[in-house]
Amino acid sequence: MEFRDLKTQYQTYKDEIDTAIQKVISNANFIGGNEVKELELQLSKYTGAKHTITCANGTEALSLVLMAWGIKEGDAVFLPDFTFFSTGEVVSFVGATPIFVDVDRNTFNIDTKKLEQAIIKTMEEGKLSPKVIIPVDLFGLPANYPEILKIAQKYNLLVLEDGAQGFGGSIDGKRACSFGDAATTSFFPAKPLGGYGDGGAIFTDDDNLAELLQSLKVHGKGSNKYDNVRIGVNSRLDTIQAAILQVKLKAFDKHEVTDVNRVASHYNERLKDVVEIPYIPEGYVSSFAQYTIKLKNKTERDNLQNKLKEENIPSMVYYVKPMHKQEAFENLEYIEEDFIVTNELCDTVLSLPMHPYLSEAEVDQVCKVIKEFMS
Repeated sequence: MEFRDLKTQYQTYKDEIDTAIQKVISNANFIGGNEVKELELQLSKYTGAKHTITCANGTEALSLVLMAWGIKEGDAVFLPDFTFFSTGEVVSFVGATPIFVDVDRNTFNIDTKKLEQAIIKTMEEGKLSPKVIIPVDLFGLPANYPEILKIAQKYNLLVLEDGAQGFGGSIDGKRACSFGDAATTSFFPAKPLGGYGDGGAIFTDDDNLAELLQSLKVHGKGSNKYDNVRIGVNSRLDTIQAAILQVKLKAFDKHEVTDVNRVASHYNERLKDVVEIPYIPEGYVSSFAQYTIKLKNKTERDNLQNKLKEENIPSMVYYVKPMHKQEAFENLEYIEEDFIVTNELCDTVLSLPMHPYLSEAEVDQVCKVIKEFMS
């Protein structure tokens, strides 16, 4: 059993993927080929964003936006404590200070009440200038953007949606990667829409931001790549990855989001009275980058994971350590009591096999082990 079954996905679309790759090789347009621009147009159509700017990976997508906004030393950027390291890393990378905020226990996403409290506290301390909120669409579920956007407007902050895991999710029909002033996603192979290597994209309706990002991602180019008008980086999506992603986006839109939600419903039916299952608020759709359950404590979680391993069933813990405890951020001062929920989740969450090609029989197999363990 695969945790995320990229092998079955490839076999399902082998002819289309092989043809797309061969076309790029035959044309030898490995950098900046037509497939890149075509993919950007298709991604804009899918998300509803006016502009899509592809780049080398999801981390650089975040970094590029912060660079374009001029975020720097002395600025405060607010983000969830329960997330992957890169969301905080990019803040420090541009010289700003990440302010970690505890999350909602039900959704795993940033707690909007605690977010506003953190903004007010930072303003009152007067050491940093609040500038940006980076909500994360964790495990495929969009963050609470209706409330986040109200808070951002109230305190004049920019919102950068980290949709690396949330691509394909939605709120009342509005798709992830279309919220806030800009949004990003990742095409890392295990993500909801993944390539066969690294890749990322930025989404925005801001014409000026889009133009600046196009420059920054290619060495700060002006009219051409040998006319360099600013300091930038080298962050391009390879043409082969774009060609692969075009095939995968078609499948993603046609059936994969629907299918992962079908798999989630199978899990829910079997586990709802056994463990704490994922919570999806009314009006929200998750793309289920992960299907994550909660156990009573760390011992129970670890023992269940070991039992699953004995039965050759893969599982993962996202995340074993909160952001505020990462050694890379040891220079920052935090009050441990501010992260009660995150600390609990790091000890109790467990992600089960989840992908569009998971059969009901395989779900039964996973749930059987869990039920036997919990009985």
